[in-house]
Amino acid sequence: MGAVCVIVGAGEGLGRALAVKFAAEGFNIALIARSEYRCAGTMEAVRCSSKKVDIQFFYADVLKPETVESSISAIVEAMGEIDVLIYNVRGAFKACAPLDMSYADLGDNYQLEVIGAFAAAKSVLPSMIKRSRGSVFFSSATAAFRGSAHYPLYAIGKFGLRGLSQSLAKAYGKDGVHIVHFRLDCDLDVPIMEKLYGDRYDPTKLADPEDVAKTYWLTYLQPRGAWSNEVEIRPSSETWTY
Repeated sequence: MGAVCVIVGAGEGLGRALAVKFAAEGFNIALIARSEYRCAGTMEAVRCSSKKVDIQFFYADVLKPETVESSISAIVEAMGEIDVLIYNVRGAFKACAPLDMSYADLGDNYQLEVIGAFAAAKSVLPSMIKRSRGSVFFSSATAAFRGSAHYPLYAIGKFGLRGLSQSLAKAYGKDGVHIVHFRLDCDLDVPIMEKLYGDRYDPTKLADPEDVAKTYWLTYLQPRGAWSNEVEIRPSSETWTY
């Protein structure tokens, strides 16, 4: 059936770029999301650029981990064993003071960032371990390294995701599964950014999603003797915090 790459969260932006890149390298693509409509642009882009690959949509809501498990089971049945899983989901970038976080928002954010990611990984890891090969990639942010007085929900979710990724890597890397936490310390050059930046919009200071997708691909190509389990990505123009 050919190699299969599953992308959870494959709308416009990085999800689309990842789908196009892995399809260009010969992977069949399975997209998991709550709505096929949100994936329509990604599916069209893959079909236009890589006519020989298979791309299919599968429904799941990461707030309901059992739907993620069911979706991945359906992918294996329809497309074959999964070689690459990319969890490309993030919670809302909601500003608030830490004491203003609601229990509901905190619970939903943790469910989306950590439990959903675990459900996806848990669904593919047994087969990868058995075959002694496979890659599990988590899209994250540098917020995984620092708390925030203004965006605590986002930071807490990313802290949890990084802890999950490290734990899985330490437990199952020896079994031949490459597990990577990608920290994007930058804004991506996607349509919404032009609107948000307004007159300050400058694409040279943003990361191109296609370039970021290439970095994921190069990480996939790493030999087992030189794996990265943490990858930080930023454009050369990014101003670092001193």
